[in-house]
Amino acid sequence: MHRAIPVLATVLLAACAGQAAPQSEADLAAIGAGSEAPTRGVLPPVIVHKSPTCGCCTKWVDHLRASGFEVEVQDHAPDALSRLKSELGVPFGKGSCHTAEVAGLFVEGHVPAEDVKRLLDDPGEAKGLVLPGMPLGSPGMEVPDGSVQPYTVERVEADGQTTPFASH
Repeated sequence: MHRAIPVLATVLLAACAGQAAPQSEADLAAIGAGSEAPTRGVLPPVIVHKSPTCGCCTKWVDHLRASGFEVEVQDHAPDALSRLKSELGVPFGKGSCHTAEVAGLFVEGHVPAEDVKRLLDDPGEAKGLVLPGMPLGSPGMEVPDGSVQPYTVERVEADGQTTPFASH
């Protein structure tokens, strides 16, 4: 009974602080043993590579931050950005105006943050996600009248092939 009180207090304090509550008995045991709190639910940092003059890229960064991601922005000259996309494995013809790196994966273009989170939950053998072009109404490409051009985010597999991941 006395051992349960510190564990319960830790769980309640974590909930009040806005941190993720333990999700399993193993998480509770880890807290009770004095180890670090579980990191489940914590989003990995994102590095966004973009042109220094791109306004829609900045809006996409704002979208990621509003969705809970910590984002570092790195500006690149066009030739360096193209080289980076190639090095990361962005398939030819699937490019957009910016490329992000997160947890060993790449995200190309105006991919919604919820799609990024879904891939992070189950990356499997994926290399990343791509949203070719700059579809109207995608995050960072919003317009005042709220118009949205239908678009499909694609998952890039280890062999470079793409498959539909999410339609918006």
